[in-house]
Amino acid sequence: MNILVISDVHNDVETMMVYIDKLALLDFDVVVVPGDFTDANVPKGFKQTDIGRLILEELNSLKKPILALPGNQDKELIPVFEEMGITLHGVGKIIENVGFYGFGGAATPFGTPFEPTEREIKLGLENAYNMVKKSGQKIQVTHNPPARTKLDKIASGAHVGSEVVRKFIEERQPDVAICAHIHEARGVDDLGTTKMVNSGRFPEGYCGFISIGREKTSAKIISLI
Repeated sequence: MNILVISDVHNDVETMMVYIDKLALLDFDVVVVPGDFTDANVPKGFKQTDIGRLILEELNSLKKPILALPGNQDKELIPVFEEMGITLHGVGKIIENVGFYGFGGAATPFGTPFEPTEREIKLGLENAYNMVKKSGQKIQVTHNPPARTKLDKIASGAHVGSEVVRKFIEERQPDVAICAHIHEARGVDDLGTTKMVNSGRFPEGYCGFISIGREKTSAKIISLI
């Protein structure tokens, strides 16, 4: 299975449309969106749910299954994802014997709309994981990156990710862990046997690409520029 990862669109539907045709040229089976469809301020005359639906409409043009969870800006989109049957927020879904499970949101210093506690993240991941524990392979999806990795380092060099997300990876060792949130920490890393991906900000021309097989799993960042 090949998985396309698109994150941190932050309202930028116009730039997203520049790259969407290039995505159609890639060979993938599932699209995973680990949050921040929207931003604190939306264009005049729009609601966050309007922006979220516009982005999902563009992604639907790829004609592949979509799995999504809310970023720290996307609290109002949680019922939209549930309504569309694409949510991974505290939920697990199995596609072709690959179990996807996750939890959204992230803590920030800015008081953004959706900042769950570490305990809420832990409980949400446990519930989601239990829904896919019988699947052959597993992919963890969070908006918050795991602490003390290449994927949670801000420009100052400080690590700002979630200790709970890291611990869950260490204990469960999913085949892949997908995250977002820290744009400048775009890249791949390993934690034990788990391949980890932060695909960066999609309107800057980047996405993640994961190939998961029975014997080998790989992860990389693709530039669409």
